[in-house]
Amino acid sequence: MAATVDDITITYEEDGQLLVKEVGKEVLSRGAWATVVFRYQDLNRSTGEYGPDKYTIRRYQKRDGQYLAKSKFNISSAAQAKKLIEVLSRWTAEE
Repeated sequence: MAATVDDITITYEEDGQLLVKEVGKEVLSRGAWATVVFRYQDLNRSTGEYGPDKYTIRRYQKRDGQYLAKSKFNISSAAQAKKLIEVLSRWTAEE
């Protein structure tokens, strides 16, 4: 659990082994509800190497002084991320 948005991470270790490596993080909104986008890599246990970059957008709610994960959307590839960027850029240009 994290007390501040800046303390939130998706880095995940199990038995001393780093399974999810956070590569980047941007806070999109702060407050009682926070939105954070992460860039990360998963460990391939058979090769011992980290896979390609993946992305996730996560929403957190602050309750009792701690941020709790409430929802997430995973972007599984750079191609999917680029398509999302393309669509959002087109839609925001229409405004």
